[in-house]
Amino acid sequence: MNLKDRTIYPIIKAGNWTGMQYGALYSILIGPEEAPEVVIGFGYDTPENFVFLTHQDGEAADLNTIVQQAFHNIDALDVLFTPSQVLDNKVLTASGKSFSSEAILSKTQMLKAHQMLNAEQLLVSIARRTGLMVIARDASDDLLDKFIYLHKDAWNDDSYGNAQIADRLFLLEQGEIIGSMSLAD
Repeated sequence: MNLKDRTIYPIIKAGNWTGMQYGALYSILIGPEEAPEVVIGFGYDTPENFVFLTHQDGEAADLNTIVQQAFHNIDALDVLFTPSQVLDNKVLTASGKSFSSEAILSKTQMLKAHQMLNAEQLLVSIARRTGLMVIARDASDDLLDKFIYLHKDAWNDDSYGNAQIADRLFLLEQGEIIGSMSLAD
């Protein structure tokens, strides 16, 4: 099938993703080139799994155009941020959809979270595939502690079979990632 007939998305993966060793097209989101911590692959969803683009796909299509379109496809998704009533509606979740965690890559999507939380800065957790949690950076210490606890619980809970992405929180401002902090150790 022609790549032009597929809807390509950026797909966030842990830095130890084996696809990198097999020629998958990727960019580094966090970490140095020699030891990336979080990377972005590019591919499409099938009923069985994700199919990732490789450098060989560049022989049949303009990869720069495809990658640019992949980010537009995340912008166009209908990401539903759900306020957590248990946490006084001060934590938003987006989960259960194939590209929920990739919403962090979309300024369009993350600006919705800024607006919903009325926050200049956000902390975002993407501990595992299909999950994203958001809180205002200036939330109370108690609420931040609960948010970190929930992140760690998701990171350690493999019961849904979703691959781990990052044991870290991302700092966003104006819908864009401006930093991150590791929660390892």
